[in-house]
Amino acid sequence: MFENFYFSLRATMPLFIMMVLGYFLKRIGLINKEGTKSLNLLVFRVFLPLLLFKDLAEQDFYSMWDTTFVVFCFVATIISIGIAAMFSHISKNRKDRGEIIQASYRSAAATLGIAFMANIYNDVSMVALMIIGSVPLYNIAAVIVLSVTSPDNDALKDKKELAKKTMFSIITNPILIGVVLGTLGSLMHLQLTPIVGKTVNSLAAVASPLALIALGSSFKFDDLKAKYKPVLLVIFNKLFLFCVIFLPLGIYLGFRNEKLVAALIMLGSASTSSCYVMSKSMGHEGIISSAAVMIGTLLSSATLTFWLFALKSMGFI
Repeated sequence: MFENFYFSLRATMPLFIMMVLGYFLKRIGLINKEGTKSLNLLVFRVFLPLLLFKDLAEQDFYSMWDTTFVVFCFVATIISIGIAAMFSHISKNRKDRGEIIQASYRSAAATLGIAFMANIYNDVSMVALMIIGSVPLYNIAAVIVLSVTSPDNDALKDKKELAKKTMFSIITNPILIGVVLGTLGSLMHLQLTPIVGKTVNSLAAVASPLALIALGSSFKFDDLKAKYKPVLLVIFNKLFLFCVIFLPLGIYLGFRNEKLVAALIMLGSASTSSCYVMSKSMGHEGIISSAAVMIGTLLSSATLTFWLFALKSMGFI
């Protein structure tokens, strides 16, 4: 049990520490409000798309493809979005609902999933399949939800205009573009030249640290006081509810070891820092998103340990 706890702590605590570093840098004046905004845009438009492109393009989907597992990830994500949408109506503020929905269903599938699988099995192929089954849907749904609930839409009376704006946001979403290009790169067995490959690897490597530092620098405890109820709701959904609903189904379908751990990461890991980056880039406050990521990441070191221990004790991993 101690080994499982240490493993989970080793995977989650560095992420939390980077967020605390961002908060500290903001407090001592090394990062200001404008710097945080610019950093968020840079991560959203450049670094995160490159990270997803790299992770997906390096996989051989032909040899590891599993239709049942991909469909499971896709369907579980759709149902999770629906459940999150229903729970979001607990908030009377319509503008908060988009953040509640996104942070509830969207996991740190790429960053935390790859770290977990590399530590346990030294093989991230099932994480790549999980990303294919969930991440494109993560981003399409996030763009739709955040666009429809955006404070900027108060001035849009025309539903057709709103629909056009939402569709344009989906097509031009940098993270979704990174997923699509990475998948195509894998299917075509794309081989980057050493210079280009090393450049992409270097840029992708800074995506997660910069996203977490930007998130921490934007965190305000005073703002959290008024939003603690939706934040607790998001954390409950993300760390417990979806695991209780879907892990038994995965076990019933025969998922074991790598597949089951990949499903666990999708269902029960903390909300990804992309939630905050995207919500801010689309006109939302980002308070619920940033708090859910920070607090959820800290708590997930314990909850993921619990789920891993339970699955291992039952002989499923």
